[in-house]
Amino acid sequence: MPTEADIDLKMMTKALAEARRGRPSPNPHVGAVVARGHEVISVGHHERAGTEHAEVVALRAAGEAAKGATLYVTLEPCNHTSKTPPCVDLILQAGIARVVIACRDPNPHVEGGGIEVLEAAGVQVDLGVKGIEARALIQPWVKQITTGLPYVSLKLAVSLDGRIATRTGASKWVTGPEARAKVHEIRASHDAVMVGVGTVLADDPQLTVRDVEGPNPIRIAVDSKLRIPLSANLIATAMDTPTWIVTAQDAPESIESTLVAQGVEVIRVARSSEGRVDITAGLRAIAGLGIVRLLVEGGAELAGSLLNAGLVDELHVFIGPMLLGPRGRPGAVDWAGPANLADAPTMVEPRWELCGRDAYVHGLLTATTSSRA
Repeated sequence: MPTEADIDLKMMTKALAEARRGRPSPNPHVGAVVARGHEVISVGHHERAGTEHAEVVALRAAGEAAKGATLYVTLEPCNHTSKTPPCVDLILQAGIARVVIACRDPNPHVEGGGIEVLEAAGVQVDLGVKGIEARALIQPWVKQITTGLPYVSLKLAVSLDGRIATRTGASKWVTGPEARAKVHEIRASHDAVMVGVGTVLADDPQLTVRDVEGPNPIRIAVDSKLRIPLSANLIATAMDTPTWIVTAQDAPESIESTLVAQGVEVIRVARSSEGRVDITAGLRAIAGLGIVRLLVEGGAELAGSLLNAGLVDELHVFIGPMLLGPRGRPGAVDWAGPANLADAPTMVEPRWELCGRDAYVHGLLTATTSSRA
């Protein structure tokens, strides 16, 4: 006979799986299950920003059967009105007897409010079931609301000897079609994809999702002088796929007007001490426009700036099974790097897999602020 703890784990696992079904950015992924004992009555998830929250979806589906039942939810129910009413109100109206919550809401404006209201109304609240997994699921959102910065994933593709192109500059393709399809899958899971202007000039990428099903992210180019040509794919298709350029405050206004007429949104920020776009200011600006998960695909200078500033949260590296030689183009990342091995940014619990012929390793990256050079 399963114990209450066994049932709680089973139901919260189901709630977490339900949470992953949504695309709610800039809101967090949340899932909910209404159950009585080991029997599931209904499930729900937060599908998109502005739509009903997971608890509301599950409770509406349960109807009268929710009375006296247990609600499992991956994130503390809200106690404030935004685009939707407070979830705690409907929980109380539904007659839920017990609420099991995976993790507290870390939003500094609402932390603890939902739990307090439920307990004051006599509802039994249990906190922490599968809390580590639930917090990992919402980590991008947590970073955005607590720091004002997006969660940054950095993608790199290199040969076995760490080169990104041949000595003549040929780079298509270091990795195979399966790896490229995986990159498109990763793109589809992010709000935006960013490259530096050097990558635009060298490769003229589309930065869309084509090899798998999924939405196109917002495309962002970092270009301090607005050098990007009007003929570039990013500009030519800006009316169809949202395209932003992060540039310096003193970039030519006449060029900005031309880009805006093509459907591009231009975001101006300060220059860094090196004369480039201040990348921290740039990330803060796009986070303010709703970007929670950002995928950076190059180039080396942009990747180096992000690592140097300690802004990379997650790393995705594809390794093609070829040798491009000592005269091949080096460096997927352009930065001085750490002076000591102990200060090197390190992937936490790296996960390895094969994508066709290529090796793919990904994982969280340790804080890199100590490795600034």
